[in-house]
Amino acid sequence: MLLAADVGNTNVVFALFDGEGAARKVRARWRIATDPRRTGDEYAVWLLQLLKIEGVERSDITQIIFASVVPRADHNLTVLAQKYFGLTPLFAGQGAARWRFEIDVDQPSSLGADRALNILAAHHKYGGDLIVIDFGTATKFEAIDFNGTYKGGSIAPGINLSLDALVGKTAKLPRIAIRAPDTTSVIGRNTEDQMLIGVFWGYVAMMEGLVERMRAEIGRPAKIVATGGLAILFDEATDMFDHVDADLTIEGLGILAEQTEQG
Repeated sequence: MLLAADVGNTNVVFALFDGEGAARKVRARWRIATDPRRTGDEYAVWLLQLLKIEGVERSDITQIIFASVVPRADHNLTVLAQKYFGLTPLFAGQGAARWRFEIDVDQPSSLGADRALNILAAHHKYGGDLIVIDFGTATKFEAIDFNGTYKGGSIAPGINLSLDALVGKTAKLPRIAIRAPDTTSVIGRNTEDQMLIGVFWGYVAMMEGLVERMRAEIGRPAKIVATGGLAILFDEATDMFDHVDADLTIEGLGILAEQTEQG
């Protein structure tokens, strides 16, 4: 079995893969808040209990791969793999787990592992020209051509970051929860509705505008793939997405691990 983890700025998502090769599928997934100070022992106390609930023994894990955009967490994850599973982990984009697609941008080394995994998985699963939108702490837009080459993209503040800035920099505006407004009207009748409209519909307009401009630059039909925690929320507000794929990043880890095995 393959144990994978996607270490983001907000959460770490662990996933257990069952099967081999093309038949490898996500069997279970678990989420924990990202904390670079969390030790390998602390990870183990949490993770080993979850594996036990799933009926999986430590010895069933034969390969471990991590993707991390939080370098301070890497050492503790390595300790987890070596001390509790007796395995040396792969790190996405490094060593044997290097990227096997072309990165056609000015600074290829600056591409984050999470973004690269989305590019890899989207091309593998959907093919053709693609625009991938990942809703995380930041919202990332990626342009991928029909050969699987990464051509560039853009990064915007995530909707929660935008709301935090709005509330944090004003004296009277209240904290509100992110959700779809009750109507499509963009003329609110009270402060909370006006905030929700501005944040939510403003974000939808930003996404649709950027995608329209990206499609014009690509010059060919491009499928839109959405991933990340808020993709489903926005899917209800726009007909822009061709695919909503919550497991895209994790599946990218599975694909990368398989490529590494094959050399």
